[in-house]
Amino acid sequence: MTIHLSLMLWAPAAFALLGALFSGGGRTITRAIAGVGTLIALGYAIALVVDYKSGGGQQYVTDRMWIRELGIHYKLGVDGLNLFLILLTSVLFTATTLWSLQDDRAREGTYWLHLGLGHTFVLGALMAQDLALFVAFFDLMLIPFFFLSLGWGDGPRAERAAAVTKLVIYTLVGSLLMLTAAIALAVLSASQSGNDLSFAFSDLQQVTLTKGSQEWIFLCFAAAFLVKMPSFPFHGWMPDGYRSLPLPVLAVFSGVLSKVAAYGFLRIVVPLLPDAAVHFQTLMLLIALASVLYGSVMAFTTTNARIILGYSSLAQLGFIVLGVFSLTEQGAQGAILQSVNHGLVVAPAFFLVGAAAKRAGGSEDIRDMGGIAFRAPILTVLFLIVAMANLAIPGSSNFVGEFLILLGVFNAKLAIACIAFTGVALAAVYTLRLFIRAMHNRVGQRVDSRDLSLGDALVLVPLVACILGLALYPQLALKKGERTVKGSVAAARQITHPPKAAAAARVPAGGQTVPLDPTTGQPVDPSATGGTTP
Repeated sequence: MTIHLSLMLWAPAAFALLGALFSGGGRTITRAIAGVGTLIALGYAIALVVDYKSGGGQQYVTDRMWIRELGIHYKLGVDGLNLFLILLTSVLFTATTLWSLQDDRAREGTYWLHLGLGHTFVLGALMAQDLALFVAFFDLMLIPFFFLSLGWGDGPRAERAAAVTKLVIYTLVGSLLMLTAAIALAVLSASQSGNDLSFAFSDLQQVTLTKGSQEWIFLCFAAAFLVKMPSFPFHGWMPDGYRSLPLPVLAVFSGVLSKVAAYGFLRIVVPLLPDAAVHFQTLMLLIALASVLYGSVMAFTTTNARIILGYSSLAQLGFIVLGVFSLTEQGAQGAILQSVNHGLVVAPAFFLVGAAAKRAGGSEDIRDMGGIAFRAPILTVLFLIVAMANLAIPGSSNFVGEFLILLGVFNAKLAIACIAFTGVALAAVYTLRLFIRAMHNRVGQRVDSRDLSLGDALVLVPLVACILGLALYPQLALKKGERTVKGSVAAARQITHPPKAAAAARVPAGGQTVPLDPTTGQPVDPSATGGTTP
């Protein structure tokens, strides 16, 4: 089966542009055309998962020389690292599209154009198998969300402008550092190997830079990725940014964009800079641990439901970084699985916050919600499933992801793992606080108790079904990604756990005992040592 990745990649942007051009024909035409591009991408993503061969590496590769003088390829591919992140992206953008259909807004064509561009740029960052192409998509994917926040966000325009300006400043600094690191990585690799300049991951993997070069390049990439996730203490843009984004857009922003940064660690940093990854392992684990604890504690300090979810995401992303920098196979697999889990959980959580806010007179303050559990049973059950998944109860896919992460960290750094376990308990407290205050307790003064509408159900029910499906069979993601994920940490793993030389031993051979060579493990000819055996 042939999967044309370029068609999947550019369909959302192309159809959104077409819809914007025909926006004069009415809102319905614009929405229908833009929706076609989203559905094409979703169909292709499902086909990728079904057709992908678990034992293989890069599949469905498109490789064309783009800028020959600079060694930049237009190279796309799918493997176990990005397979389910591509599916997650298409699922969440489809859900956001369905949710956005429920509201009328000014400049409809422009809104759908930015949403389609965001979809394409995120897919491009995940599919790119060339470092320069990855950097381009990684930077471009923020631009549509900047305009979505500025033009259709929540709150006064001046506050939105200040929030997105802070977001751009933070990410721009990180992006400049990443661009510098990407150029240095390609140039130093070409110089060391004597080959032509190339940014293709497959070429960069053939060269191992000196430890000193790896270390400063590592820090530049790490800064860019930690800002985009965000992680503590690079999260300063997050509270204001989350307040300003439209809630449907925030769902996909939180569910997908942060995962591209986590994916970047496993795609670029750990395999290409293994010595630096080992050198800075403890530092990265401490940053991740601080994110888990800080995000969990801060989730108790606010009553704004979307900010609670924001700090919850900060904590969950801390777990993902813990898994990556455990530099173990279990931790890396848990990080990829948890990236998918978090996206599937946080997106419907934002949708549920929006539904609860509508029933509380538009307020997202949990003190104004409550008291609708028995008046809206379907909404409450869906909220409960999402909440239980978020706190990783046994039987959920989140439990499997966190278990693998903590197992990997336990094998790498026991003390950090023991402290990280407290994040699991804290997640239960802030998640249950959000659920109980939103659904139970006294009825808020302005609460309108009503159950799901058909439009709400079209968004929420499929997402909750995905959560339940992955809970029943998490092996689907683990099996298809196992080989590639293990390969991404193999070089760093060899540094932290070098192959042990075979210990000298005696084996029977013709009634005599023969020593084993401590290097090769093969029997040693006694004549080579004067005919004696030890």
